[in-house]
Amino acid sequence: MRKGFTTGSCAAAAAKAAAYMLLSGKEKNRIEIETPAGVMFDAEIVDVVRGVSQVSCAVIKDGGDDPDVTTGAHVVAVVSVASQSSEALAAEPAVEIDGGFGVGRVTLPGLDQPVGNAAINSVPRFMIEKEVLEVCRLLDFNGVLKVEISVPEGEELAGHTFNPRLGITGGISILGTTGIVEPMSAKALIDTIYVELKQKKELGYTIAIVTPGNYGLKFMKETYDYDLDKSVKCSNFIGETVDMACLLGFEKLLITGHVGKLIKVAGGIMNTHSHEADSRMEILAACALKAGADAKLALKILDCLNTEEAMKLVEEAGLLESTMKIALEKILFYLDFRAQGRIKVECVLYSNEFGILAESEGVKECLK
Repeated sequence: MRKGFTTGSCAAAAAKAAAYMLLSGKEKNRIEIETPAGVMFDAEIVDVVRGVSQVSCAVIKDGGDDPDVTTGAHVVAVVSVASQSSEALAAEPAVEIDGGFGVGRVTLPGLDQPVGNAAINSVPRFMIEKEVLEVCRLLDFNGVLKVEISVPEGEELAGHTFNPRLGITGGISILGTTGIVEPMSAKALIDTIYVELKQKKELGYTIAIVTPGNYGLKFMKETYDYDLDKSVKCSNFIGETVDMACLLGFEKLLITGHVGKLIKVAGGIMNTHSHEADSRMEILAACALKAGADAKLALKILDCLNTEEAMKLVEEAGLLESTMKIALEKILFYLDFRAQGRIKVECVLYSNEFGILAESEGVKECLK
């Protein structure tokens, strides 16, 4: 699959081109930068507006074959010479970086940038500075250049990202650690989960409350009246989430999930995506057998297409509570095994039809 380039790479390329045009007086339609991954990015420069005191231009984000919501967005750099009241008379060139329209502003702690800063992460800032300084030295400029990064579509696009949950307002983040977008990158999602967990820790939470998705968040709100903003979506990455909660030093971890997702954990499956593993019915059938089901019921469970259908069969046999108790014990066993004593794990199992199916002893204490 085709790789793409991050918003950080686009910002650095646009800034380099704008700086070159400002200091040389010549127009530039393409520019090349080196990404932190060592891959060269030959960027097309569009939307050029040249003036005496500043130049603006853009690079259109191309995320390759990754389903990136920012693909097609214009990452704009406006470069100008800082006023004499700044450090414009410095012996060495310098770069001041800020965000403009469509680039988010950090309002909560625990992120890459401090509260108040534009949401332009450290690596993109380094890339922008490196590329602009290269131009300054090439053209013997020893003053200070101001670089403002904006994204005209950013405010609208931010609603399709995690930014509102993270306390980043007004636009998207300028991101990237390698400068390259890996197609269908699981790492990007895991990194986002880590950022959310880290932010909760820095806000003073000692218990990480997580759920695989939006249904789990809704269930927690309706059942426990729990504030959704205090919880973190972990998607299918159950094992990685346990690891990250341990790494960040949380005292406890509470996972709430639909039985169709978490029943896989009862079999030791720590990535619950259907492409990784399934075995839902096999695990449910095994739990039901241990709870007293006969072979006939177990075979019916194995023929079910989804766990809600299987739950009805188990409930009709009068074995729902005992089966779910066994399933919860196995889920906790594997979660505790993953945690290796570094964190106390609690769990809630639910279904759409029956509501709470099982919960561990410390759940309600966690939610207080």
